[in-house]
Amino acid sequence: MMMNLFSTFDPCTGKFSMNWMSMMMFLMIMPSMFWMLKNNQMMLTYMLFKMINKEIMMNSKYKSISIIMMSMMMLIMINNMMGLLPYVFTATSHMSISISMSLPIWMSYMIYGWTKNNKMMMANLLPKNSPTLIMPFMIMIELVSNIIRPISLSVRLSANMIAGHLLFTLMGEKNMIMMMSIMLIMMIFEMAVSIIQSYVFMTLMSLYSSEV
Repeated sequence: MMMNLFSTFDPCTGKFSMNWMSMMMFLMIMPSMFWMLKNNQMMLTYMLFKMINKEIMMNSKYKSISIIMMSMMMLIMINNMMGLLPYVFTATSHMSISISMSLPIWMSYMIYGWTKNNKMMMANLLPKNSPTLIMPFMIMIELVSNIIRPISLSVRLSANMIAGHLLFTLMGEKNMIMMMSIMLIMMIFEMAVSIIQSYVFMTLMSLYSSEV
Protein backbone atom coordinates (compact mmCIF):
# COMPACT_ATOMS: atom_id res chain seq x y z
CA MET A 1 0.00 0.00 0.00
CA MET A 2 2.76 2.42 0.98
CA MET A 3 4.75 1.70 -2.20
CA ASN A 4 1.66 2.19 -4.38
CA LEU A 5 0.84 5.44 -2.58
CA PHE A 6 4.24 7.03 -3.17
CA SER A 7 4.78 5.55 -6.65
CA THR A 8 2.97 8.66 -7.99
CA PHE A 9 6.07 10.68 -7.17
CA ASP A 10 8.55 8.23 -8.71
CA PRO A 11 10.11 9.87 -11.80
CA CYS A 12 11.52 6.55 -13.07
CA THR A 13 8.50 4.42 -13.91
CA GLY A 14 10.10 2.48 -16.75
CA LYS A 15 13.18 1.97 -18.89
CA PHE A 16 12.10 4.65 -21.35
CA SER A 17 10.49 7.00 -18.85
CA MET A 18 10.07 10.58 -20.07
CA ASN A 19 8.45 11.97 -16.95
CA TRP A 20 11.00 14.76 -16.63
CA MET A 21 9.87 15.98 -20.08
CA SER A 22 6.77 17.38 -18.34
CA MET A 23 8.88 20.45 -17.48
CA MET A 24 8.98 21.35 -21.17
CA MET A 25 5.52 20.11 -22.12
CA PHE A 26 3.99 23.60 -22.06
CA LEU A 27 6.30 24.59 -24.97
CA MET A 28 4.76 21.80 -27.05
CA ILE A 29 1.19 22.68 -26.07
CA MET A 30 1.52 26.39 -26.82
CA PRO A 31 1.19 27.05 -30.58
CA SER A 32 4.10 28.73 -32.33
CA MET A 33 1.95 31.76 -33.19
CA PHE A 34 1.57 32.41 -29.44
CA TRP A 35 5.21 33.49 -29.30
CA MET A 36 5.19 35.47 -32.57
CA LEU A 37 1.99 37.50 -32.75
CA LYS A 38 0.24 39.71 -30.22
CA ASN A 39 -2.92 38.13 -28.91
CA ASN A 40 -5.16 38.13 -25.86
CA GLN A 41 -3.05 35.54 -24.08
CA MET A 42 0.11 37.57 -24.61
CA MET A 43 -1.59 40.72 -23.34
CA LEU A 44 -2.66 38.89 -20.17
CA THR A 45 0.91 37.64 -19.79
CA TYR A 46 2.27 41.18 -20.10
CA MET A 47 -0.18 42.42 -17.48
CA LEU A 48 0.89 39.60 -15.16
CA PHE A 49 4.57 40.44 -15.73
CA LYS A 50 3.87 44.08 -14.91
CA MET A 51 2.27 43.17 -11.61
CA ILE A 52 5.11 40.78 -10.74
CA ASN A 53 7.72 43.39 -11.65
CA LYS A 54 6.10 45.95 -9.31
CA GLU A 55 6.17 43.40 -6.50
CA ILE A 56 9.83 42.61 -7.11
CA MET A 57 10.77 46.28 -7.16
CA MET A 58 9.05 46.74 -3.79
CA ASN A 59 10.95 43.81 -2.27
CA SER A 60 14.40 44.34 -3.74
CA LYS A 61 16.67 47.24 -4.60
CA TYR A 62 18.24 45.36 -7.54
CA LYS A 63 16.26 45.89 -10.75
CA SER A 64 18.33 43.34 -12.67
CA ILE A 65 16.82 40.36 -10.83
CA SER A 66 13.29 40.97 -12.14
CA ILE A 67 13.79 38.86 -15.28
CA ILE A 68 15.07 35.78 -13.48
CA MET A 69 12.44 36.11 -10.74
CA MET A 70 9.59 36.37 -13.24
CA SER A 71 10.98 33.44 -15.24
CA MET A 72 11.28 31.35 -12.10
CA MET A 73 7.74 32.12 -10.99
CA MET A 74 6.30 31.23 -14.39
CA LEU A 75 8.33 28.01 -14.56
CA ILE A 76 7.17 26.88 -11.10
CA MET A 77 3.56 27.91 -11.71
CA ILE A 78 3.32 26.13 -15.08
CA ASN A 79 4.92 22.95 -13.70
CA ASN A 80 2.59 23.01 -10.69
CA MET A 81 -0.44 23.41 -12.93
CA MET A 82 0.75 20.76 -15.38
CA GLY A 83 1.08 18.32 -12.48
CA LEU A 84 -2.69 18.53 -11.93
CA LEU A 85 -3.35 16.87 -15.28
CA PRO A 86 -3.89 13.08 -15.22
CA TYR A 87 -0.76 10.97 -15.80
CA VAL A 88 1.52 14.03 -15.88
CA PHE A 89 4.51 13.95 -13.58
CA THR A 90 4.84 16.87 -11.12
CA ALA A 91 8.51 17.84 -11.32
CA THR A 92 8.26 20.47 -8.57
CA SER A 93 7.27 17.80 -6.04
CA HIS A 94 10.88 16.59 -6.04
CA MET A 95 13.60 18.22 -3.96
CA SER A 96 16.09 17.74 -6.80
CA ILE A 97 14.13 20.26 -8.89
CA SER A 98 13.13 22.76 -6.21
CA ILE A 99 16.57 22.92 -4.58
CA SER A 100 18.24 23.30 -7.97
CA MET A 101 16.27 26.54 -8.39
CA SER A 102 16.77 27.99 -4.91
CA LEU A 103 20.37 26.97 -4.14
CA PRO A 104 22.18 28.64 -7.10
CA ILE A 105 20.38 31.96 -6.60
CA TRP A 106 20.97 31.90 -2.84
CA MET A 107 24.66 31.10 -3.39
CA SER A 108 24.97 33.97 -5.86
CA TYR A 109 23.47 36.31 -3.22
CA MET A 110 25.95 35.10 -0.62
CA ILE A 111 28.98 35.33 -2.90
CA TYR A 112 28.04 38.82 -4.04
CA GLY A 113 27.24 39.99 -0.52
CA TRP A 114 30.38 38.70 1.16
CA THR A 115 32.66 39.97 -1.60
CA LYS A 116 31.07 43.35 -2.37
CA ASN A 117 29.14 44.32 0.76
CA ASN A 118 30.62 42.36 3.65
CA LYS A 119 29.85 45.07 6.26
CA MET A 120 26.11 44.79 5.69
CA MET A 121 26.32 41.00 5.69
CA MET A 122 28.06 41.09 9.06
CA ALA A 123 25.47 43.56 10.39
CA ASN A 124 22.62 41.27 9.31
CA LEU A 125 23.99 38.49 11.51
CA LEU A 126 23.32 40.50 14.67
CA PRO A 127 19.85 41.99 15.28
CA LYS A 128 19.64 45.48 16.74
CA ASN A 129 19.47 45.98 20.52
CA SER A 130 20.65 42.44 21.22
CA PRO A 131 21.89 41.89 24.80
CA THR A 132 25.67 41.59 25.06
CA LEU A 133 25.58 38.19 26.78
CA ILE A 134 23.64 36.44 24.03
CA MET A 135 25.31 38.14 21.04
CA PRO A 136 27.43 35.06 20.11
CA PHE A 137 24.33 32.85 20.24
CA MET A 138 22.33 35.32 18.12
CA ILE A 139 25.07 35.31 15.48
CA MET A 140 25.07 31.51 15.38
CA ILE A 141 21.27 31.38 15.12
CA GLU A 142 21.17 33.96 12.32
CA LEU A 143 23.96 32.16 10.48
CA VAL A 144 22.17 28.82 10.65
CA SER A 145 18.85 30.37 9.61
CA ASN A 146 20.60 32.00 6.66
CA ILE A 147 22.21 28.73 5.57
CA ILE A 148 18.98 26.71 5.65
CA ARG A 149 16.99 29.23 3.60
CA PRO A 150 17.30 27.41 0.24
CA ILE A 151 16.45 24.10 1.93
CA SER A 152 13.36 25.55 3.64
CA LEU A 153 12.19 27.06 0.34
CA SER A 154 12.62 23.71 -1.43
CA VAL A 155 10.88 21.74 1.30
CA ARG A 156 7.95 24.22 1.36
CA LEU A 157 7.39 23.92 -2.39
CA SER A 158 7.81 20.14 -2.56
CA ALA A 159 5.74 19.43 0.56
CA ASN A 160 2.78 21.50 -0.67
CA MET A 161 2.81 19.73 -4.03
CA ILE A 162 3.11 16.27 -2.45
CA ALA A 163 0.35 16.90 0.13
CA GLY A 164 -2.31 17.69 -2.47
CA HIS A 165 -1.38 14.77 -4.70
CA LEU A 166 -1.46 12.38 -1.75
CA LEU A 167 -5.00 13.51 -0.94
CA PHE A 168 -6.03 12.92 -4.56
CA THR A 169 -4.50 9.43 -4.45
CA LEU A 170 -6.23 8.54 -1.20
CA MET A 171 -9.63 9.85 -2.33
CA GLY A 172 -9.30 8.16 -5.71
CA GLU A 173 -9.35 4.76 -4.03
CA LYS A 174 -12.89 5.29 -2.70
CA ASN A 175 -15.49 4.71 -5.42
CA MET A 176 -18.25 6.97 -4.18
CA ILE A 177 -20.25 9.62 -6.03
CA MET A 178 -19.80 12.07 -3.18
CA MET A 179 -16.04 11.89 -3.72
CA MET A 180 -16.42 13.49 -7.16
CA SER A 181 -17.67 16.77 -5.69
CA ILE A 182 -14.97 16.69 -3.01
CA MET A 183 -12.28 16.06 -5.64
CA LEU A 184 -13.62 18.96 -7.73
CA ILE A 185 -13.27 21.29 -4.74
CA MET A 186 -9.79 19.86 -4.10
CA MET A 187 -8.83 20.51 -7.72
CA ILE A 188 -9.77 24.19 -7.41
CA PHE A 189 -7.90 24.36 -4.12
CA GLU A 190 -4.82 22.74 -5.70
CA MET A 191 -4.88 25.24 -8.58
CA ALA A 192 -4.84 28.07 -6.04
CA VAL A 193 -2.00 26.39 -4.13
CA SER A 194 0.01 26.02 -7.35
CA ILE A 195 -0.21 29.76 -8.07
CA ILE A 196 0.38 30.81 -4.46
CA GLN A 197 3.44 28.59 -4.04
CA SER A 198 5.10 30.00 -7.15
CA TYR A 199 4.37 33.52 -5.92
CA VAL A 200 5.72 32.76 -2.41
CA PHE A 201 8.89 31.22 -3.85
CA MET A 202 9.53 34.28 -6.03
CA THR A 203 8.70 36.76 -3.25
CA LEU A 204 11.00 35.14 -0.70
CA MET A 205 13.89 34.93 -3.15
CA SER A 206 13.51 38.61 -4.01
CA LEU A 207 13.30 39.51 -0.29
CA TYR A 208 16.56 37.67 0.36
CA SER A 209 18.28 39.90 -2.19
CA SER A 210 17.35 43.01 -0.17
CA GLU A 211 19.61 41.82 2.66
CA VAL A 212 22.70 41.73 0.43
